[in-house]
Amino acid sequence: MKVAVVGVTGMVGRIMLKVLEEENFPVTELIPVASEKSVGKEIDFKGKKYKVVDMLSAIAAKPQIAVFSAGGGTSLDWAEKFAEVGCFVVDNSSAWRMHPEKKLIVPEINAHELTENDLVIANPNCSTIQMVVALADLHKAFKIKRIVVSTYQSITGTGKAAVEQFENERSGIEGKMVYPYLIDKNCLPQCDVFTDNGYTKEEMKLVNETMKIFNDYTIKVTATAVRVPVVGGHSESINVEFEKDFELEQVREILKNTAGVILQDDLDNKIYPMPRYAEGKNEVFVGRVRRDFSNERSLNLWVVADNLRKGAATNAVQIAKYITKFIK
Repeated sequence: MKVAVVGVTGMVGRIMLKVLEEENFPVTELIPVASEKSVGKEIDFKGKKYKVVDMLSAIAAKPQIAVFSAGGGTSLDWAEKFAEVGCFVVDNSSAWRMHPEKKLIVPEINAHELTENDLVIANPNCSTIQMVVALADLHKAFKIKRIVVSTYQSITGTGKAAVEQFENERSGIEGKMVYPYLIDKNCLPQCDVFTDNGYTKEEMKLVNETMKIFNDYTIKVTATAVRVPVVGGHSESINVEFEKDFELEQVREILKNTAGVILQDDLDNKIYPMPRYAEGKNEVFVGRVRRDFSNERSLNLWVVADNLRKGAATNAVQIAKYITKFIK
């Protein structure tokens, strides 16, 4: 099976290679793809070296699967061109997420919706993925009415240049500023650009993508997304109101058995999720599970995941794994 990784030299692209290897994905030929300035560079994968190629060369090679992580503009320009040669495209950008004819997939929740005709498949936003994975089975049991989420998002979500800014600040070096302010020892209440309604694009992704993934447009969602000087992963404080009442033991039992979730909720031993310990892991970690005593049928959760893994590369590879059954 020929697999193209588009944006292979970026942070997520490199993690995709790791996850493909860890998952023992049936790659017989890797086609690493990047911008013109990276063409010709060598990429190591499973002990072999592959040269980075451009888009047209990758399409000419007719891969069966292409995993994109190269930005929305690139995806809009090229995803359907790969699809035209019969290639399944799993796209990690925001380009296709809200397109009415494209599926938005978190495998634990809605991979069963995919068919052999879905050649361009959208990977959700990182902060949306970890939230819906944590809430999916609770939604089935108690039906979500409203979600209030505040995110504490790693600088790795912005990319390599943001990590460089952070490291420069720590070292007292003046360098390129990706953020409008210093990020070290600071919190920026802005992830992505502001929209006309006063929310950022990131916040609106949490709103719109949640409803699409759950296929339930009655769910009300409001979000505040904050960038924090952290590398390991994204954290989320989630308050969720259900239509049905619940017992905390029911909630914990459901979370223990939710696919892709690890419950870390032992207050006596100060065990709860933290981004430092989620880094490099594929699961979504949930803790600080407690009833919201200020509102009936409401629950508070603390949810953490590595945004480059389950929030991006791992979810994309899981989708790719699912669609291999459509490849003859």
